Amino acid sequence: MAKLVQILEDVTVRFAGDSGDGMQLTGSQFTDTTAIVGNDLSTLPDFPAEIRAPAGSLAGVSGFQLHFSSSDIQTPGDSPDVLVAMNPAALKVNLKDLKPNATIIVNTNSFETKNLRLAKYDSNPLEDGSLEGYNVLSLPLTMLTMNTLEDSKLSNKEKEKCKNFFALGLMYWMYNRPIEITSKWLETKFKNKPEIMEANQKVLKAGYYYGETTEIFTTRFEVKPAHLPKGKYRNISGNEATALGFVAASLRSGIDLFLGSYPITPASEILQELSKYKNYNVIAFQAEDEIAGITSAIGAAFAGKLAITSTSGPGLSLKGEALGLAIITELPLVVIDVQRGGPSTGLPTKTEQADLFQAMYGRHGEAPLVVLAAQSPADCFTMAIEASRIALTAMTPVILLTDGYLAFGSEPLKIPDFDKLPEIKVSHRKEAEDFFPYLRDENLVRPWAIPGTPGLEHRIGGLEKKAIYGNISYEPANHELMINIREEKVKKVQNIIPEIQLKGDEDGDILVLSWGSTYGAIRESIRNLRAKGNKIAHAHLKYLNPFPKNLEELLNKFDKVLIPELNTGQLAAIIKSTFLKDVIQYNKYQGQPFKVAEIENKIIELLGGNNVE
Repeated sequence: MAKLVQILEDVTVRFAGDSGDGMQLTGSQFTDTTAIVGNDLSTLPDFPAEIRAPAGSLAGVSGFQLHFSSSDIQTPGDSPDVLVAMNPAALKVNLKDLKPNATIIVNTNSFETKNLRLAKYDSNPLEDGSLEGYNVLSLPLTMLTMNTLEDSKLSNKEKEKCKNFFALGLMYWMYNRPIEITSKWLETKFKNKPEIMEANQKVLKAGYYYGETTEIFTTRFEVKPAHLPKGKYRNISGNEATALGFVAASLRSGIDLFLGSYPITPASEILQELSKYKNYNVIAFQAEDEIAGITSAIGAAFAGKLAITSTSGPGLSLKGEALGLAIITELPLVVIDVQRGGPSTGLPTKTEQADLFQAMYGRHGEAPLVVLAAQSPADCFTMAIEASRIALTAMTPVILLTDGYLAFGSEPLKIPDFDKLPEIKVSHRKEAEDFFPYLRDENLVRPWAIPGTPGLEHRIGGLEKKAIYGNISYEPANHELMINIREEKVKKVQNIIPEIQLKGDEDGDILVLSWGSTYGAIRESIRNLRAKGNKIAHAHLKYLNPFPKNLEELLNKFDKVLIPELNTGQLAAIIKSTFLKDVIQYNKYQGQPFKVAEIENKIIELLGGNNVE
């Protein structure tokens, strides 16, 4: 029987199950295939902090959400159209997020008494009518997988682990995706374990053809390729993009890259990714702790390298003292802070924007530095290059803020022309004549003299230095002078960064000011509301210290300024104190990104509850 094919503009799918069910792998494979097919996409992996939470428990649910479309999109979707739930706990945790009439594919083999009890169900939701209003497809995924591998020599436990590929094959059929891309990936992944490779390939095909042959499915769906600007694209996560951005910056600047880092969720992948680029003279050093990570990078900066260190919130706290050393020595250093929910260990695998105060002020003494923030997974590539450019140009530490949502999320990156990337000029001092370590150019930048260069011997360190000459100085007036110079040097970075751009209606009823990963949800919400006739403006900050030159002028054009943040109002507080501008806060700190609908509802509320149609 021929299946009806329905064309859709966009779809949001969520895979959910135990941490050991391979949901992150399933989601990333579906994502890679979707990217190659040509859809625009955005993803949101969501998994527990525990390495292996109790099987079947609510706390152990791991999920992966993918929004793909034939048009431009900015977010992983508010509410899934389809949920693949591998057990009762996955169903219970995710049911509240689904759209009305959403499709739910459940593995009925897991809905046994023990798993129902672990998920705190009093009765079987597949039988008690509680799923009325949803399109529920009850499939024995475990049994179908075991039957497919009936002749395999793998153990029953190994066979059962393949069930995620049955679900993946079925989803490939439902959304008209090819299975060959994942099949080739399996050949590479398990080239030394052919029996596991063949089992997963067999199950993948079985899932695909199950959709074709069973009468349960009468319709399959197709999302046409997106009309994106012409060029070559690759699917990329924020952490991958960050790492590649620094490799590109190293090549553009002509100096080698050094990363000194200690693994920490959600930043560890930056270290892992950069370890692959030894052929580009990248040194990825896994230090014994956070302090060793940053101090090794400071040493590399002193030696003339493009020096970076990566971490998350708790690690940034530990790096605070050494950051002061980088500031007083005026060495170029980039610190990547992939923000997560805090304080303390907090929510290690969840997202937040609560490190802005720490980035701006989290050091003793007067210790200003440059603070930047990426707005999307692909933008992490751009901002890694920009952070490097500013650090090397201004001889100053730079903190680059991303977060867990950007780090683990992914989207298409248009591969840039290398020759069109920002130029990064590096000038190591070579001439000994008239050299002093704290001479200044017109931007108050001191010379970068590499140790061992004849005639350029000089002293740096944590003690205050005499202006120009670099000798240790305890003179009160000199200390004040050096503090003022270091602060003014950071302010002068305004001269080498772009002005903030206004999008939307210049005479809008409200300006929405955003920073970091809130960009996508805010852009989509404003686009939706403006399409209905509402007059709204949007400005997004990627440069947080110093602010762009025209920010104050732009803010003063609007009576109402809304600042949505994934914290209790940190940017809002800085804007108020800097410009004495009253702003409206909209704050969320649940470890999850904003939904488009949340932003839309807040804007409508501020417009008086009127949503122009």
